[in-house]
Formats: sequence, structure tokens, C-alpha cells
Amino acid sequence: MKLFELLKHFPELVVYNPQKLNPNITNITCHSQKVAPGSLFVAKRGAKEDGNRYSIDAVNRGAVVVLTEIINPELNAVQLKSTNILEAEGKLAHVLYGKPSDTMLMVGVTGTSGKTTTAYAIRHIFEMAKIHSGLIGTVEYIVGGVRIPAERTTPDAPTTHQLLYDMAKAGAKAGVMEVSSHALCQGRVEGIEFDIAAFTNLTHEHLDYHKSMEEYCDAKNLLIRSLVPKELAAKPHKPKCAVVNSDSPWLSRFLEGLRVDKLTYSILAQADLQAKNIAFSKQKTTFELHYKNRKYSVEIPLVGLFNVENMLAAIGVTLASGLSLDVIIAACKTFKGPPGRLERVENSKGLQIYIDYAHKEDALKNVLQTLRPCTKGKLIVVFGCGGDRDREKRPRMGQIAESLADLVILTSDNPRSEEPQAIIEEIKKGFKDFQKQYDILDRKEAIAFALSKATAEDIVLIAGKGHEKKQEFFDRVIPFDDVLVAYEATL
Repeated sequence: MKLFELLKHFPELVVYNPQKLNPNITNITCHSQKVAPGSLFVAKRGAKEDGNRYSIDAVNRGAVVVLTEIINPELNAVQLKSTNILEAEGKLAHVLYGKPSDTMLMVGVTGTSGKTTTAYAIRHIFEMAKIHSGLIGTVEYIVGGVRIPAERTTPDAPTTHQLLYDMAKAGAKAGVMEVSSHALCQGRVEGIEFDIAAFTNLTHEHLDYHKSMEEYCDAKNLLIRSLVPKELAAKPHKPKCAVVNSDSPWLSRFLEGLRVDKLTYSILAQADLQAKNIAFSKQKTTFELHYKNRKYSVEIPLVGLFNVENMLAAIGVTLASGLSLDVIIAACKTFKGPPGRLERVENSKGLQIYIDYAHKEDALKNVLQTLRPCTKGKLIVVFGCGGDRDREKRPRMGQIAESLADLVILTSDNPRSEEPQAIIEEIKKGFKDFQKQYDILDRKEAIAFALSKATAEDIVLIAGKGHEKKQEFFDRVIPFDDVLVAYEATL
């Protein structure tokens, strides 16, 4: 797209273009190393870096336009000055890539836990209903028939809009996104008009970033506030709805500023969608869905109360999109969940081994409570906590593990710049009795030790990394796959 054509959409930008150049802009990026000839480079300040330091390098690599907060007259490129660079970045990307999100039904899923399973379930239901859909989330980005390992839950705004462009080009009619609180605060979804937003829950997490639960809730609430009524929407023909967990104590605060309809779901109280008579086995969960004075039998090949909540959210979103409950319920029966979420490791020894991403206190509690009734022998858990992240949760996770498991092996997660043993010591502050607890820093050794202590009557949960295929240390990143390591340990 030519610069002058792009600028028609942004009269608020201050343009520094003394040579009256009208270059062709081919892409937009905030990473100087990803700049190619024709790029629009976004020079924004981050938590650790100031993008303005890389503007010269970006121009030398071929950037023809620089979006900035401070004009540099010595820079040999057209410059666009914005007072809100995060907003401008997303909206520029939206227009540059042809407004791809306007062609699709856009679904955003936010919450502390359950985002990934809920997003996968929504996409699965859409696909089973012949609605081709893309996905952007923690595990991967699904675009057409291509699966791209995710670098983060919600990528930066230019990457997000490019992915949406690729989805639309591949024929997607819906885009399903996990939307993190960091992404909402950092403008990574600017320019996207979400049609349906789902809120799963809000528990203690990311307080190293948000400082308080109230601030954390308000960050999540930005997604709800972004929903616009049909009369103000770019896509007035699309449904507009918030699908929310009415069991959350943060619900009323989360809904502040809501301007569209809402659909509530619950397993505890009265709601638009309510699950009753929930029954579990090792392979599946069944429940009775109550909706508009009617009852429906639902079966999902997943276990755990939290997965009932996730499926209620997915049912709510797809129902709000216009699908019939009969179609939705039929699709639920074939949804097997995303990688690394209570993923069972098949092995020749007949051991019951599960891999789960549970790296937060509420998630660890939920998965242990799910496995506890299924355990005939010992419930063994292997986990650690990530370095350079919320430290307050560490002793609480230790307390949860001690209270719900029979044997706890503390090990390294992604220690990053912290000493692994120091992280373990903080987890152990939540323990009262250390007789059933071991410290094994090497994660591979810890997994092997746990499996050596297990019999066919026991269940081994390896928690914290789930789908991840690497382990991050201060000075290196190594390949590491819990599923593969557990499988090889049983050979």
C-alpha cells in the first residue's frame, strides 16, 4: 500500500516527509531484525528496550517509514508521529493488511486459566459445523492447514494482523484468539473489532506485572470494554456478546463498561447456561446442560470440573455465534483437548502419566483435585515454578501440592535468571511436612525418579510446562519436552 493511501485513514498522525516521498509499504514490524525493504518500522518503548534506538538500523535494513513518538530530522525516512503509539501500531497494521478481522467473526478468550482449552474447543465446534476457523493462542497459531509454534499467547500487533490476513486469505470465516492481560495492556489487539468475548476466571497470577488483583481484573476488562454495539460496529451484521463465568467473584467488576448482551454460564448457581448432575470417569465427563428451561445431555472426552467450565464457555460462544445446540453438543463429544492439558503419555509399562501446563496455583489445585478421585494408589506430582515471574504464588503452590498429593518432587521449570534451588526453597515455604517431598533440580532426573516410584495403581502428574518444547536458563535455552522425556523414561 502506498504511504499517501494509508495516511488517508490517519489524519491524526503528524507526518515528517520533507521530500514528499510516497513509498510502497509492504509490511509493518516493531523488530528491527525483521525489517525488509518496504517495511514500516514501529519505534516504541518497551519494558526493557526503546525502539527509537534501532530506527537507524531499521532504515539501513530497508524501512521506508518509521512510526515514532519523537521526530528525528536526521533519519533518512518518512516519519509518522503519534501520541499513542500502541494504538497507532495496531490500527496501521489493521489497515495495511486490508482489515482482515473485519471479514471474520472474531472471538477473544481471556481469563487466568482455561483460555487455551476454551479457544481450542470453540475452534473445534466451528470446524465441525463447517465454519473454517483460525486460532491464535498459547500453544500454536493455526492458519489454514499450517500450525506455527507460538512464541507467546498473543503476539505483537503487526504479527497478529498479518496472521489474521493469512487466515482470511486461506478462507477462514472465524478467528479465535486467546487474549492475555499483557496483550490488552500493551495494545497487541488494537485494531481488532471483537464480536464475542469469553471470560473464564480470574485468580492470583501476573501480580509482578499488574501489582494488584484489581489492576489485573481491570486489564482483563479491557476486552469487554472493546465490544461495541451493532449500531457503532464496523461489522453490524455480526453478533455482539460477552460470554462470562458467573461463578467468578470478580464478575461484576469485570463487566464494568459492558455495552453489548451477555450470556452467563455456571456450575454452581443459576445462569443462562448451567451444568448439573456432573459425572466423571477416567476417560470422559458427562453433565446435564440447562438452557432456556430445557435440558440437554452433554458428553466430553475430558475430565475435571474445570473442563466443564471451559466447555460451557465454548458452548456459550458458539451459541452466541448462531449455531444450534444440537450441532454444538454433537461437536463436544469429539473434542479431545489441546496438547499439554491433562495429556496422557502412552507407555509400555502401563503407568498412568499425565502432562499438564498447570503453572499457576489455581490450575495446579484443579488438576490435582481432578486426579485425586481417580487414583487408586499414590498421586505423585513433579513441578517447579518459573523464574522472573510472580514469586508470591510459589509457597501457595507448595501448600496445594502437599495437601493434595502423596509424593511431591520439586524441580526446575524455566528458572531463567534465578537460581533453581532458590526457587524451590520459596516453594517449600508452603510445606509443613517434608517427609513426602524431594528436591531434584534436573527436570529429566526428577521425572525419571517419579516414574521409578510409580506403579500401575498410581498417577504421576508432571506439571508446569505442558506443550512447551524448551527449557529456559540464565545462559541458555535447551530442547525439553515433558511428554517425550516421560515416554523415554519408561522404555
